[in-house]
Amino acid sequence: MFIRFHTFLTLSSGRLHIFSARPLSRAWPLHSRMESAVVRCLPGEPKLTISFILGGSQKHMQRDQDEPLGKALTRISHNFAKDQRKAKKSKKHMDQQASESPEVTPVKLIYEGHEVAETVLNSDAWQDGAVLQVGDVQYSIQRNAPSFITAELPVSMLADFPVCPKLEMEFGNLQECDFSWFKEKCTQTSPEAAETDAPQDTDWTQVGVGRVYVPTNQDIGCRLKLRCTPKDGSRSGLAKELVSVGAVEAGPGMCTFDNRHIYTVKETEWPTMRVVSYNILADIYAQTELSKTVLYPYCAPYALQLDYRQNLIKKELAGYNADIICLQEVDKGVFVDSLMPSLDAFGLEGVFRVKEKQHEGLATFYRRSKFQCLSSHDIMLSEVLTSDPIHSELLEMISKNSVLKDKILQRSTTLQVTLLEDVRRPDRKILIANTHLYWHPKGGNVRLVQMGVALKHLNHVKAAIAPEAPLIFCGDFNSSPDSGVFQLVTESLIPQQHPDWSSSEPEESCRMKLISGFPPMLSACGRLAYTNYVGGFHGCLDYIFLQPESMQVEQMIPLPTHQEVTTYEALPSVAHPSDHIALVCDLHWSP
Repeated sequence: MFIRFHTFLTLSSGRLHIFSARPLSRAWPLHSRMESAVVRCLPGEPKLTISFILGGSQKHMQRDQDEPLGKALTRISHNFAKDQRKAKKSKKHMDQQASESPEVTPVKLIYEGHEVAETVLNSDAWQDGAVLQVGDVQYSIQRNAPSFITAELPVSMLADFPVCPKLEMEFGNLQECDFSWFKEKCTQTSPEAAETDAPQDTDWTQVGVGRVYVPTNQDIGCRLKLRCTPKDGSRSGLAKELVSVGAVEAGPGMCTFDNRHIYTVKETEWPTMRVVSYNILADIYAQTELSKTVLYPYCAPYALQLDYRQNLIKKELAGYNADIICLQEVDKGVFVDSLMPSLDAFGLEGVFRVKEKQHEGLATFYRRSKFQCLSSHDIMLSEVLTSDPIHSELLEMISKNSVLKDKILQRSTTLQVTLLEDVRRPDRKILIANTHLYWHPKGGNVRLVQMGVALKHLNHVKAAIAPEAPLIFCGDFNSSPDSGVFQLVTESLIPQQHPDWSSSEPEESCRMKLISGFPPMLSACGRLAYTNYVGGFHGCLDYIFLQPESMQVEQMIPLPTHQEVTTYEALPSVAHPSDHIALVCDLHWSP
């Protein structure tokens, strides 16, 4: 670091001090009350930010890092003088005072008891532990202190459903931050006062601590406030207060997953792991006119709204206490703004893969206390079919039917592949696959080709990076237990005579033999009556496939009863957020 000749440099205990060249008769006195000011200054960025409360309002000043300190101090002095003038103004003397020059407020920066020279560059002057003196007020400088760069409360809050803020921070650790929750107690009582636009005083009563708060029925009708203090070890940043836009509303009562949570109260312990696979119904599909009028006309419109469904989804997923969660039909915004913040608060990390040309995709979450992500090997099936040589034989076969080939290559179906490592035993690894195959009822031949590509890719990845890692393959396969896809996975091959090769139009039919490359896999939840239940259709479409030589099913969490599923005719409903039902099972790992 180069320092101009107009400053004195002294070295004491290995620390650099930058003092004013002007001789001082004594160190600058540090008295009065001490506030906090946060300075964000990173190498390579042209500007730094100074944040502090001045005259009762929050100030965020951006200054050039290579600007002399004196200019920044002068700007602070001018701002302080303007705030003082505003506070003193009255209607009677407004015109007279408007012509007055602002008073000069002494502003200095002190470091280790000495005034910092005004010629020192901002990047060097604003050191951690320095003191900014503005008139009689002193600010303790925290350079690159823990701070929240995003802090938001959800718009919709329901009693008995967890409320998780969306938080992003820098220079800190979310797991170490302090959180305090409050509910409002408005002092206004008369109906006449309620009809006025005059601001009302609000008292706040503390109701909880921690990153997640579950409102009670006593909170209905009240707004919530969250005070969060960013931390990193012993360092603390400026606390931030968030007030909800709306009040807590009544929840729907008993949901389809409440009884299932009885089986998942506790997290599993080695060698057991809990796995969830769930198509959560993307908002881009739930909000179409087709969905509202044809697919789900029995569902109350408000229960199809994203904010409402997200409350149910977050509570359902949190209550499973899972180690691995594979989700399909995840809107990109839902992953970033809702699932990531909420599941992170419950100890889960997540990775996301969006479908090409789509706004939804696949998400895989894993418990951070048990696993870490080593690598991702995601693919778009149609893309690798033509670009990766390992699929050349399959490509040659389907190229004999140009109509079928074109149909397959138009699909944006994706396979998400995540290699996880046990944080306690790095030699234990596991491969998690997640997909959502082609949806059309007559698309059995397309799904067979897609599954052939997926299994070939998984075989290649497994052999190349983790031969000993067991495979767990989750997803919405849009395939019944008597389908070719199910047979390919559970029997390792599909004959060329299978009827799924002729499931679509005659010009799209084909005949070929497919081999999975894996020993027969097991459906952890068996052959269920249904995992998808809508008006006019119900069937088993979702599976958790595992390799029985390394994984055994310890327990399958029972699905909701038929009565629970059909209480509101079908799914989704006010008590269930999707048209699919989550699969949940505990697996015994035998590496």
